[in-house]
This record gives sequence, structure tokens and C-alpha cells, in this order.
Amino acid sequence: MKRIQSIISLFLTFMKIGLFTFGGGYAMIPLIQRETVENKKWISDEDILDIVAIAESTPGPIAINAATFVGYRVGGFFGALSATVGIVLPSFAIITAISFALAKFQDVRWIRFAFYGIRAGVLALIVKALYMMYKQSPKGIFSYLIMLGAFLATAFLPVNVVFVILICAAAGIARALVVSRRDK
Repeated sequence: MKRIQSIISLFLTFMKIGLFTFGGGYAMIPLIQRETVENKKWISDEDILDIVAIAESTPGPIAINAATFVGYRVGGFFGALSATVGIVLPSFAIITAISFALAKFQDVRWIRFAFYGIRAGVLALIVKALYMMYKQSPKGIFSYLIMLGAFLATAFLPVNVVFVILICAAAGIARALVVSRRDK
């Protein structure tokens, strides 16, 4: 019975996140963190960083991947399934409804202005997610150099993001090996 309650709780929690967050996965990260770490205490702050890193480096939308990972950690396969369906269902229903209405109202001026406002709000949520991840990430010259190199590569070079992630992971492993050898 407790397992069923946790699966239902996962579904409702992620449905609420999916229903009240605009702007995609990065905008959802602060809400996922607040709900899963602070409110429900399903995972820790360190776990959320790992989950975001894994969710970002695997194929698919980051919010769906994060929901799946949290759901799996809390409730196994059915927890992952319920969290994933919970986070996707509101967007699916809303987008379906909007697609029918948008064709009729896309030329209405105040609708366009409303979307401009939503974009600005989404940008603020993404910046907040970046700030929260920065606060909890390890600091040091190595981390800053990796961050700068990854930013420059993705922002200014025609480099596939997957390669950047793999190179960053390899650099992190190499650094860990060097540090562990040095400590011996």
C-alpha cells in the first residue's frame, strides 16, 4: 500500500510541476529541486546535481529524464513510469488545446505580447536553475576552465553538444586519476 501511495505521490508531484511550469526542462529544474529535495525529501541536493547531469547527457528532454530518474529512485520502474507520465501529461494536454486555438488567434496583438512576457519569465527561471547548479557545483580552477571551454565550444563553434559532454566527462575522469595518484 505504501508503494502505491508513493507512486501516486510521484505522479501528482510531477503533474503539478508539468502543469505550472512554462519554458521547458531548464525552467522546471528549480521546481523539481524544491519539490523532490525540500518538500518531499526524496533525494538530496547532491542527488539533484547528479540527476541533472545525467538527464542532460542522455537523449531526450531534461525534465522528462530528471522525472524518470527521480521516479526510479523513489519507486523503481513504476515510480519512473508515473513520474514520466505525470510530467508529460499536462504539456501534452495544453499543447493539444493550444494548437487548435492558436491558428485562430495567432494574429491577435495581445496574444503575441503575452508570449513575449512568458519568454522573459522563462529566461528568469533558466538563470535561476543555472545559479542553483553553480552554487552546488565544485569550485576551482579546473571546474572554471571546463565550464569556460564547454561554453565557448557550444556557443561559438559548430560542435555537437554530445562531444562536449563526453570531453568534459573524460577531463573529469583524467583529473580524478591524476589527483588520486598524487594523493598516494
